[in-house]
Amino acid sequence: MTDKITGSAFKQMVLFGAACITMERDSINDLNVFPVPDGDTGTNMSLTIQTAAAELKKHQPATLSDAASTTASALLRGARGNSGVILSLLFRGMSKSFKGLDEADGVQLAAALSEGVSTAYSAVMKPAEGTVLTVSRLAARRAVEAADECNSVEHVLQEAIRVGYETLEQTTDMNPVLKKAGVVDAGGKGYLVILDGMLRALRGEEIPQISDAPAQEKADFSALSEEEITFTFDTVFIVRKWENTSIEPLRAYLSTIGDCLVIGEDDEAFKVHVHTDIPGNALTEAQKYGTLELAKIENMRTQYEAVAAGKKAQSVDDLDAVEEELENAAAAPAVAPAEKRYGFLAVCAGDGLATAFHDLGVDTIVSGGQTMNPSTEAILQEVNRTPSEIVFILPNNKNIIMAAQQCVGLTEKQVIVVPTATVPQGITAMMNADLDCEDPQALADAMAQAASAVTSAQVTYAARNSDFDGFAINEGDYLALEDGKLFGTDRAIEPLLEKLAQQAAEKQAEFITVFYGEGVSETDAQAAEAVFTAACPEAEVSLLPGGQPVYYYIISIE
Repeated sequence: MTDKITGSAFKQMVLFGAACITMERDSINDLNVFPVPDGDTGTNMSLTIQTAAAELKKHQPATLSDAASTTASALLRGARGNSGVILSLLFRGMSKSFKGLDEADGVQLAAALSEGVSTAYSAVMKPAEGTVLTVSRLAARRAVEAADECNSVEHVLQEAIRVGYETLEQTTDMNPVLKKAGVVDAGGKGYLVILDGMLRALRGEEIPQISDAPAQEKADFSALSEEEITFTFDTVFIVRKWENTSIEPLRAYLSTIGDCLVIGEDDEAFKVHVHTDIPGNALTEAQKYGTLELAKIENMRTQYEAVAAGKKAQSVDDLDAVEEELENAAAAPAVAPAEKRYGFLAVCAGDGLATAFHDLGVDTIVSGGQTMNPSTEAILQEVNRTPSEIVFILPNNKNIIMAAQQCVGLTEKQVIVVPTATVPQGITAMMNADLDCEDPQALADAMAQAASAVTSAQVTYAARNSDFDGFAINEGDYLALEDGKLFGTDRAIEPLLEKLAQQAAEKQAEFITVFYGEGVSETDAQAAEAVFTAACPEAEVSLLPGGQPVYYYIISIE
C-alpha cells in the first residue's frame, strides 16, 4: 500500500478525479431531479474541478502544500452552483490542513479530510442531512478511525470511500426530497466519484480518456503527451526576400534552434515553419534575408493543456477576440473606481430580463440561471467592474447564492448578497431599493424582505421521466412551479397558466408581470397575458419580453 502523498502524486490524483467525474457527469445530473428534472450537479462539479485540473497542468508542484494550494485557489475561482462551491470548500479545508507539508501520511490525510468537512459545514447556513455534507462527514470520520488502524494514505482513502458509498445509499432515506424522488444525493455521488478517481491515481492506474472530448481541427493533440513536445512554439512566418539572396544559411541556422523545419520558397518570398523555444531569434535572423510580412506564433504546450482540460485550444484565429478583450480591459480597469456608494449586480439570462434590471438601476449583469450557473470568478469579475464602493448581488437563483457569497472578501469592494431565489424576487428587491438608506445592511435586509413577499411562478418542461411529490412526470410534459415547488403538470401550457392565474386571483394579486421566454411568439404571449387579465380584472397585468431560456414564462405575482 502507498503510505504517503507527495505534491506530484496529489496533482495526478486531482487530474484523475476530474477525468472521472467528467465521464460520470450525465449520470450524476440524472440524480438531481428536484424541483425540475433537468439537474446540473454533475455539470457544475465537473466544470469546477476541471478549472483546478487545468491550473495544475501548468505547474509541477514541489510540495504537497503547493499542489493543494493551487487546487484550492482554482476551485474557488471556478466554483459553479452550490455543489461546486461545496466541493471547493472541501478542498480548501484540505489545503489548510496540508499547508507547509512536503508530503502527508494516513493520519495527516484523515485530518485534511476532516478539515475539509469543517470548512464546508461552517460555510453552509442550514446544513441538511442526506447531502454531500453528510457523505463527506461520515467518510472523514471513518478516515480518522482507519488511520489509527494503518497509517497508510491508500488504506485511509479506501476506507473513507467505502463508508462514503454506504452513507450515500442511506441518503435516500435521510432526505425526504430524495426519498420521494427515489434517488441518492447527486452531490454526494459526485464527491465520491472524485475521491475514487484520486484513489485510482494513488494506485498507479492510468487516467481514463474522456470519450466525448471535442475533436480538434488543427491537430490531434490526443496523440501527444506534453513530454513529447520538445520545443514550445509553433512558429510560421512569411518574408518577402531581397533579390539574389540565398536562404540556405537561414535554413542551417533554424535547424540549430528547433525542429520540424519546413521552408517553402518562390521567386519573391519564402515561408518558414519551425518549432522552437526562441521564435524571436528566428524572426530576427530571417529579417537579414528580406522584409517580414506575416508571422504566427502558437504555444503548443498551452494548446495541449487546453485540449487535455477539455477546452478549445487557443490559436491565432482567436486574436480578434483577444484584441477586443484587451481593449475592453484597458477601457474598463479590473477594479472600477467607486463613482457612487451603492451599486447593483444581477444574475439573469435573457436580453429582456437584463434590460428590465438595467431600467431599475442595476449596473452590471452576469448571464446565468437555471442549468447555467455562473462561476464565482465570473460573478467576481462583474463585481469589480461595478463602479461603486458597495456592491449588492442579486443571484436570482437558489443554486447561485453560495457562489455569489464566495465573492465576499475576494475584492476590495464591499459585497453584500441579497439572497433572491428568483428573477421576480430580484426585480421586486430592486424596486424597493432605497438609495438614501445610510446603513447598507439595513438596505439589503429591506430588499430581501420585499422580495420575500412576491410569488414567483415559472412554466418550463421536463427533460426526463420522473415521479415526484404525487406527480407522474413524463418527458416533454409542461411543468408549472410556484415559489420553487411543483405546482402542476400538463401536456399543454394553457391549463397550467389558467391554474396559476386562478391562484393569483385567490391571493388577490394587485400586480402581475409576465416575462415570456425565447421561442415564445408574441401572439402566444398575449394570449397568456389575457388569461391573467381575465382571472384578475382588478390587477395591473404587464407583459414583457424576457428572452430567457429554459422557462417559457416567468411570472411575478404581488
